[in-house]
Amino acid sequence: MAAIGMLSTMATTLTIDAFGPISDNAGGIAEMALGSNEFKQTRNVTDVLDAAGNTTAAIGKGFAIGSACLVSLALFSAFVTRVGSIKVSILDSLVFSGLLIGSLLPYWFSGLTMKSVGQAAQEMAKIASEEIKKGVESHWNYQPNSNKCIEISTKHSIKEML
Repeated sequence: MAAIGMLSTMATTLTIDAFGPISDNAGGIAEMALGSNEFKQTRNVTDVLDAAGNTTAAIGKGFAIGSACLVSLALFSAFVTRVGSIKVSILDSLVFSGLLIGSLLPYWFSGLTMKSVGQAAQEMAKIASEEIKKGVESHWNYQPNSNKCIEISTKHSIKEML
């Protein structure tokens, strides 16, 4: 019932979630559109929008995670009830620990993936910077070597997959 209650506010939650990035990016848009003098005045307004965007994004994520957690517990409870012969108590410390660790594994793997992508991106950015520097020094009579970035991407993906 708690999950259904949270999901009944889905329209509001999605609206909040959509408002977040729009208001969060107001400062960047103003900075690109306005000169430095106008931007200083506008920044006072966009800072408030930036804070509101960050807050609403966090609220939207909290609702989504909370309702998903409650729904998963309800599904688990329905499974245990349907099977009937399994006697599982979520209050048992071993079961609760298993549920907690199991629910954290996707976040751990996602973190490892993001770390790997970040390392490869940093190395590619370094190579791209060197290629641009060579192009500037040769007055753009230099053909950049894009194979280096492909090699970096392939090397990192195979290494991190293992």
